[in-house]
Amino acid sequence: MAILMDGKILSAERMAQLRQRVDALKAAGKPVGLAVILVGDDPASQVYVRNKGKACEELGIESETLRLPADTAQADLEALIERLNGDSRISGILVQLPLPRHLDEAAALRKIIPEKDVDGFHIENAGKLFTGQTGVVACTPKGILHMLKASGVPLSGREAVVIGRSNIVGKPVAMLLLNENCTVTLCHSRTQDLAAHTRRADILVAAVGKPRFITGDMVKPGAAVVDVGINRVDGKVVGDVDFASVEPVAGWISPVPGGVGKMTICMLMENTIEAAERR
Repeated sequence: MAILMDGKILSAERMAQLRQRVDALKAAGKPVGLAVILVGDDPASQVYVRNKGKACEELGIESETLRLPADTAQADLEALIERLNGDSRISGILVQLPLPRHLDEAAALRKIIPEKDVDGFHIENAGKLFTGQTGVVACTPKGILHMLKASGVPLSGREAVVIGRSNIVGKPVAMLLLNENCTVTLCHSRTQDLAAHTRRADILVAAVGKPRFITGDMVKPGAAVVDVGINRVDGKVVGDVDFASVEPVAGWISPVPGGVGKMTICMLMENTIEAAERR
């Protein structure tokens, strides 16, 4: 029976610590504020933004959601970001992705000054992670690493396999695990004989966007399996891991929902607080 890496419990513990840091900042007269820019009316994005607002409220962080119409021009979006860069009340700026297709996401993210880039997507922060320097780390990879450490999963010297090579999850979590002295294999859609790789993994991170893609016969007995997937099947949210077949084989496993998603929101709050502490 695998140990459940419960994001609800782990994030609640971390949020209690973060609340103390927010209180200390306020006592010192330092504002802590998060500005979220939401362009268009994507339903999933609206849910994510609402959850971020709730987390801010729980911690006493000032939260502002700036809603723009779907046909917003690139210049107008970047002008808003520039204004928020100069707003002393705002510690962190987040542009909710994905943006409408006519907008240039990379250009918009570059407009956020690196100190306020609480998503960790700015090329300067990504570069710092790659070169082993201190910078803002993307929230989901940061949450995954915290989940593994808090659950007592051994990392140094272990073999880690990450499935998915996105700039948001796959690549940065691979770098974080490498920095923890794991031997890391990064797999993707062109990987041949994927199961041969996954069966060697002491730590397996699945971020492929395919429901129940990882099955029990693909997992090394005793491995730590982190499920990053959020897929809707027959009205239910399921992960990239087939929990029913993997859980009896794994040593640790994260659930969906209630796993990595909770840690992502928690780490966004931590990044926002750290930005306020650095100022």
